[in-house]
Amino acid sequence: MRVKIKKLHNDAVIPKYAKSGDAGLDLTAIDVVADEGTITYKTGIAVEIPRWHVGYLFPRSSIYKTGQTLTNCVGVVDSGYRGEIMMKFTLSKYGKEYEIGDRVGQLIIMPYPKIEFEEVDELSPTERGKGGYGSTGA
Repeated sequence: MRVKIKKLHNDAVIPKYAKSGDAGLDLTAIDVVADEGTITYKTGIAVEIPRWHVGYLFPRSSIYKTGQTLTNCVGVVDSGYRGEIMMKFTLSKYGKEYEIGDRVGQLIIMPYPKIEFEEVDELSPTERGKGGYGSTGA
C-alpha cells in the first residue's frame, strides 16, 4: 500500500520498518516540547491515511527504559487529519526522556469496517453471557 507523506520540517525522517516483517513504522523525534508533567515529541511529518483506514500510534517497546507513558495509551490518526504526527507522554521522575533523533513511537496503518448499528431487543446468547471483569477465570 502506498501512503502519501509530507515532510513539514527539513530534519523530518520518513518512518520505516526496523526489520522485515515488523508491524510498526518507527517514528523519529525532531523536536521536543515539555509542559508541566508531559512531553510532546514532534515528528515533522504529516500522512494521508487512506479512506477506511486508521493510523494507530503506539509507544516502542523500549519505552520501559524511560519511565514515560503515552498519555492516551494508543493514538488514533483519522483519515481526514493532515496535521503533524506527534506523541505526548507523561514524565516519570525516575525515567529518562527520549532525545531529538530517537525513535519515539510506531505508526501502524490498518483498514477498518464501516459499522452500522442495528438496535435489537435481545442479543444472541453466549457461554460468557454478561460476565464482566474476571468472569472467565483468574
